[in-house]
Amino acid sequence: MLYQPVEASFFRKPTLELARSLLGMLLVKETPSGIASGWIVETEAYIGPGDRAAHSFGHRRTPRTEVMFGPPGYAYTYAMHMHCLVNVVSGEAGCPEAVLIRAVEPSMGVERMLERRGKDKKLKELTNGPGKLTKAMGITMADYGTLLCEQPLYIAEGRAAGTIAAGPRIGIENSGEAKAYPWRYWVEGNPFVSR
Repeated sequence: MLYQPVEASFFRKPTLELARSLLGMLLVKETPSGIASGWIVETEAYIGPGDRAAHSFGHRRTPRTEVMFGPPGYAYTYAMHMHCLVNVVSGEAGCPEAVLIRAVEPSMGVERMLERRGKDKKLKELTNGPGKLTKAMGITMADYGTLLCEQPLYIAEGRAAGTIAAGPRIGIENSGEAKAYPWRYWVEGNPFVSR
C-alpha cells in the first residue's frame, strides 16, 4: 500500500472541527487502472437535523441518507445534477451529519484524472468542484458506505493546510437561514478551491 489510511479515531470529532481537519489530508481512490489522490483543499459541513441545507434535516431518514445515521468515517455518496458527490459521515451514530469534500489538489494519478475528465482540461479545473473531483478520481455511487480508513477509498495523512478561510456554503440558496452559516472551509490562496 502506497498510502497509510488514517485510523478510525480521526473521524471522531465534532463536524465543524472535522471539516477543518480534513483540509490538507489526502483523499485516495484505488481502482484497477491505478491510484488517484489529491490533497483536500475545500470542505463544507452539514449539521444534520437542525441544518436546513442538510439531507438529514429534521432527522429525514431515507435509503439515501441511511449511512449518515451510523458511526462517523463512512462515505456518503449521492448524485446531484448527474454528478456523484462524496461526503465524510461525521457526528455520533444517530446524529446524521456529514462533511462534503468540495475540492482537492491533484497529487497522484493526474494522467488518469485527465483521461476521466477529458484531455483538454486545464490542471486547475480537474478537481476544483465536488462533481469534478469524483469523476477525476473514479469515485462513484458504488463507494456509498465505504469505511474511509480502508481500501479502496480512504483518507490518508497529507500535509499542513496553511491558512484556513471560512465562509457560507455554496449552492444552497433555498435553505433559509442555513445559507449564511459559515461552514465552508478552504485553504486560502489554493488555486484548486472551487470559487
